[in-house]
Amino acid sequence: MRRVSEVLDVWFDSGSMPYAQAHYPFENADWFDHHYPGDFIVEYIGQTRGWFYTMHILATALFDRPAFSSCISHGIVLGSDGQKMSKSLKNYPDVNEVFDRDGADAMRWFLMSSPILRGGNLIVTEQGIRDGVRQVMIPLWNAWYFFSLYANVARGGKGYDAKINLGSEDVLDRYILAKTSEFVDLMTRELDSLNVAAACDATRTFLEVLSNWYIRRSRDRFWSGESEESFTAFDTLYTVLETTTRAVAPLLPLTAEEIWRGLTGGRSVHLTDWPSVGQVDVHLVAAMDRVREVCSTGSALRKAESLRVRLPLSCLTIVADDADALRPYAALISDELNVRELVLTDVAAAGSGAFGVRQVLQVNARVAGPRLGKDVQVAIRASKSGDWSANPDGTVSSGGINLREGEYTLQTVVADTDRDDQRAVAMLPGGGFVILDIRVTSELAAEGLARDVVRAVQQARRDAGFDVSDRIHLRLSGDDSVRAAIQAHANLIKAETLATTMDLMDHSAVLQSAAVGDKQQVGVALERA
Repeated sequence: MRRVSEVLDVWFDSGSMPYAQAHYPFENADWFDHHYPGDFIVEYIGQTRGWFYTMHILATALFDRPAFSSCISHGIVLGSDGQKMSKSLKNYPDVNEVFDRDGADAMRWFLMSSPILRGGNLIVTEQGIRDGVRQVMIPLWNAWYFFSLYANVARGGKGYDAKINLGSEDVLDRYILAKTSEFVDLMTRELDSLNVAAACDATRTFLEVLSNWYIRRSRDRFWSGESEESFTAFDTLYTVLETTTRAVAPLLPLTAEEIWRGLTGGRSVHLTDWPSVGQVDVHLVAAMDRVREVCSTGSALRKAESLRVRLPLSCLTIVADDADALRPYAALISDELNVRELVLTDVAAAGSGAFGVRQVLQVNARVAGPRLGKDVQVAIRASKSGDWSANPDGTVSSGGINLREGEYTLQTVVADTDRDDQRAVAMLPGGGFVILDIRVTSELAAEGLARDVVRAVQQARRDAGFDVSDRIHLRLSGDDSVRAAIQAHANLIKAETLATTMDLMDHSAVLQSAAVGDKQQVGVALERA
């Protein structure tokens, strides 16, 4: 071997790669004409002034053509100490330990969903890898486990052979099928444009809808026995999981493979076609997304007031421009937020100050300042003092100064409520607000205790290793308030826990106890019927 003396520059060498590798122009001219420029290249951000730059210069000078069609420029991988990752420093988690504990997909997801694919730097930490497992891999796997568990006990334990379903009449089925098509369309566009991090964001968002909305809101349908409603729900979830695994296969190849083969019995998800985009009912999707916004805001109110979800409340009032559009989903919202009454009111009816609502003007000094100069301070002071008004053309005047679009924002806000009136108020992301009646009567408290008892029994069933279809003999105990709640809602508890018999016992007669309500305990003993 001998060193070639004619070395100009290493980046000149690498920039010549597209044609030098084929010994062009001395041979392989036909191959080169059909393979240049390259479809895709990737390197870290420092190569914008090295390899990328040299390729452009040479391609322009020699061929008057682009050097490549598409490119990803990623950031720098840093170790857990914030320094550049280095084998000599060993400042990174042991890869084999990560693979053994979290799996290869977890490491792959951590890298692809991180800022590094948007040009930022990335610190590799074990916690960051585990977050991906918790936020994405576990929800997807749990959706598959839920399907397999309940499908296997359907039809009296004979199992149910689910099939593709695109024509359900159930509103939740129609919604999740539309969201799945919307998800596939977004994934197609993001991956076609090499926006891998955005595709990961889309996956995380969709799995949240699938797991924490569709499956949770449809549980009763999956457990409704040998009914057409139950089988339609199974077919819908099968369709969604089969389509989703094909769409996420490039991002989670091993997880998607395991789930898809379990679903279909096929050879490999990676040998199937990319899913096609179906029809999307945009009106249904918009309405249900709005319902989810309302429920999320209501749940946040409950949490802020330390009112557990199983405790029923008397009333929720929704004040919004789209109140009529929410009306078909009133029962769904009431059930999700566990309120007995739902009041829907158009926001225009609250414009005069009802419910303590008012509009607030905020002047954007950065935008308005260059045009108004010193007068921007006059407009700001007037907006704070209330000396402003809305003009017929949709603009506003503040302190006698007309503000243009972009120079201000109008917000609908709710005045702080008096604690004595027992209301909790929160703004909705899409405009409007909700008011939650937080008074807890003895009747509501008793039902809440009963629902807590159901939760305790279900946990005891799981701890005992019972199947979801097992009937049980149930014995319960507790203090006077717990016993009263159990007696008042005996039918609810028996139905929810599949208890054929239920008896109230002394506390010494039970096998385990669990917290219910605020400070009470319930004792639970059970056996298979």
